Amino acid sequence: MSIVAEAPGYLQVFSDGSVKRFAPEIAPASEESSGGFKSKDVIIDPSKAITGRIFLPDLPGPCTLHPVLVYFHGGGFCIGSTTWLGYHHFLGDFSIVSQSIILSIDYRLAPENRLPIAYDDCYSSLEWLCNQVTNEPWLKQADLSRVFLSGDSSGGNIVHQVAIKATRNKTLGVKIRGLLLIHPYFGSEKRTEKERADDAAGHVAMNDMFWRLSIPVWSNRNYHGCNFESQDVSEAEWREFPEVAVYVAGLDFLKERGVMYAEFLQRKEVKMEKLEETENESHVFHVFHPKSEATVSLQRQMSEFMKNN
Repeated sequence: MSIVAEAPGYLQVFSDGSVKRFAPEIAPASEESSGGFKSKDVIIDPSKAITGRIFLPDLPGPCTLHPVLVYFHGGGFCIGSTTWLGYHHFLGDFSIVSQSIILSIDYRLAPENRLPIAYDDCYSSLEWLCNQVTNEPWLKQADLSRVFLSGDSSGGNIVHQVAIKATRNKTLGVKIRGLLLIHPYFGSEKRTEKERADDAAGHVAMNDMFWRLSIPVWSNRNYHGCNFESQDVSEAEWREFPEVAVYVAGLDFLKERGVMYAEFLQRKEVKMEKLEETENESHVFHVFHPKSEATVSLQRQMSEFMKNN
């Protein structure tokens, strides 16, 4: 049995189809407040092994409603979890900064569960939110008229797809006020200038591997989940699309794709709050360095966007 695909330190895929994942340090949920927030694991759909983690800041009073941020983690659709230590600290701290209730989703991963399964799983979390807002004590102060979607890397990609599906469902029961995409992961069969550079071979090979493992077996990188320009969305649907903020990192190989996405939405006349760049930082720096000055700045920028919407 041989290894047919590998992300060193994170993932191995074997010739018999089996998959082995290596998780970094995990943070357990704690229903006791620590550092200004508490956390709790919930089951979104037991039949599909979709789970989530709620982050609840120390709220000032029982009568005030607070916005909800639904977060989708990154990892090329193949790795990652909201239980990773970096995500736990980033989201817990952000719940304090933004004074929001955060629901972070662990969706099913590829290659065992190829796209569009991750999109469907994450959309189902919005339905769960609507159904549980009166039953789950930690959601008693959730304002479903102020829901935001956010995610990093492949999670940013998921934000885009879930927003399209939510726009099409007029009876969903939540009002999505804005999208916050952090270092979004998109692609296409056509290479960008950075992807054609001689020093990009390693990045390109890793990206191609993750796309090969996650998109449907019959497709290529022009699949609509990879190439946002190939998706069939009407002008009327674009007019109803939520306001968007895109965050990119100056040293990120995927920065170019994030800029292209923002420019694409502007051509579709989607309201763009901002395209914000963090200079001298790499891909998903907020996960690897959740207490850094750059991460604190990112959290402030995101919080400001939410307050303005």
